[in-house]
Amino acid sequence: MKLGVFTVLFSQKPFEEMLDHVKSKGIQAVEIGTGNYPGNAHCNPDILLEDESKLKAFTRAVEDRGLVISGLSCHGNPLHPNKDIAKNHHDTYVKTIKLAQKLGVGVVNLFSGCPGDSDNAKYPNWPVVPWPGEYPELFNWQWENKIIPYWKEWGKFAADHGVKLAFEMHGGFSVHSPATLMKLRNAVGEVIGANFDPSHLFWQGIDPVAAIKILGKEGAIYHFHAKDNIADADNANFRGMLDTTRFDDMVNRPWMFRTIGYGHDIKQWKDIVSALRIAGYDYVLSIEHEDSLMSIEEGFDKAVALLKDIILEQPLPKVWWS
Repeated sequence: MKLGVFTVLFSQKPFEEMLDHVKSKGIQAVEIGTGNYPGNAHCNPDILLEDESKLKAFTRAVEDRGLVISGLSCHGNPLHPNKDIAKNHHDTYVKTIKLAQKLGVGVVNLFSGCPGDSDNAKYPNWPVVPWPGEYPELFNWQWENKIIPYWKEWGKFAADHGVKLAFEMHGGFSVHSPATLMKLRNAVGEVIGANFDPSHLFWQGIDPVAAIKILGKEGAIYHFHAKDNIADADNANFRGMLDTTRFDDMVNRPWMFRTIGYGHDIKQWKDIVSALRIAGYDYVLSIEHEDSLMSIEEGFDKAVALLKDIILEQPLPKVWWS
């Protein structure tokens, strides 16, 4: 396994300064945003696809530091009922796939998107309950008419470019659980897998180790985000876990993102890393720091320190004692 970071964390730093900084901390791999929600501060596909010299300089800057690009990330909502938003997010997706092929990056991280409740909708609609009956009807309509048709077409586009799609299972999007990920994968094919982020499973009440086992049996884990989560029992009992309290209202939030080790103890994280290895995932653990109680540097440094202690860096050995 390699220690990585989602470099959107350091968007304020120029590209090569950012690379030097993370390299100095012991990072071996970088996950780089190409637009949509992550922004494109370090990697603008419009520039790199049009200028071969800048593309080569970009590649050389990474390689000269002994780093690798674990994935390009363009998390967005190409199924948004607002056609302008959908088009912008879709266009960024297409450019990201083309750029990944040129860079030899085999994984693009993203969201599934979430449609509205009709062709005339204004906002996305996330149906997650079985009653009243309109909700399962809407769920089926979205999947049959929007989600599966779109990803069949554009999943094939990714596969044709030698790229796998790693979907983050994230609340508010159609793929938000192992079940919904497998629903899409079964409909579209093995181009679809997970950008496995435990933080979004914790708050849904899903055990990440169990989820790794489920998806690992299918060979469906393509990337990993190292991010933690903690629930506040008092707020959760009052508000529930499906809640719209702002992330900066930390006194009232039912759950919060935390730097790893500050939501769950090191034993939980050792179990996660071990489950990944059993599942055959020996790729990158990419730090995504969104801890509202810590500065960028402090949260990043603490995540690096914990991961350095638990990551399994050497190749899986034979059982030498048996």
